[in-house]
Amino acid sequence: MTTKRRPSLKPRKVPQQSRAENTVTAILEAAASILEIRGMEGLNTNLVAQRAGVSVGTLYQYFPNKDALIVALSLQAQAAFFAEAEDALDQPTGQTALEYLISVSVRQQLRRPALARALDFEEGRPAIAKELASSQAAFHRLMQEILSRSDIPPQDNIEIATDDVLAILRALTDAAGERGEVRRSPLEHRVSRALSGYLGIIDTPPVESSRARSRRSRAS
Repeated sequence: MTTKRRPSLKPRKVPQQSRAENTVTAILEAAASILEIRGMEGLNTNLVAQRAGVSVGTLYQYFPNKDALIVALSLQAQAAFFAEAEDALDQPTGQTALEYLISVSVRQQLRRPALARALDFEEGRPAIAKELASSQAAFHRLMQEILSRSDIPPQDNIEIATDDVLAILRALTDAAGERGEVRRSPLEHRVSRALSGYLGIIDTPPVESSRARSRRSRAS
């Protein structure tokens, strides 16, 4: 019995020149726009190629199938998000770091809410999740480091708490995007209340972390 090979979700080649990079950018933006309007059911490589202004053959030079497009879009979004999110570690306390991370999450989710919801849904599929595991793990570690700071109440199981916090954050921002919310401040406030309640944070002045104190003393 022969085992059926699973289609690759990795790009066939990486663009090396600016023209090729522009082509890939156009393909991914076309795929993102179609996802926003038509969802995954309306996404197909012929339509993506047409909207991007390239041939299907050119598209296939980079992406073997539409799931590969989803992976590339998710990695692109996660890289942009993480570039901002990791600055949360420079905040002086765990509570301010958490607030910073909430703000970044809400800003990204409401920037293109339909696309964010579509990608969140697709990222739950096992084949897609496998390709995104390393980038997801990096965000999980970042959140866990924040929750481990001294001014965040100790959790019975830090791994489970981290998973729960990420799930709450995603659920609330997805729901807000689905309702068509555009105002960031009220959503940030609701997410903050939900996470503070889960973590047992009370309204007391947060304690500055040793990492932040060390950075501040070096700067002075």
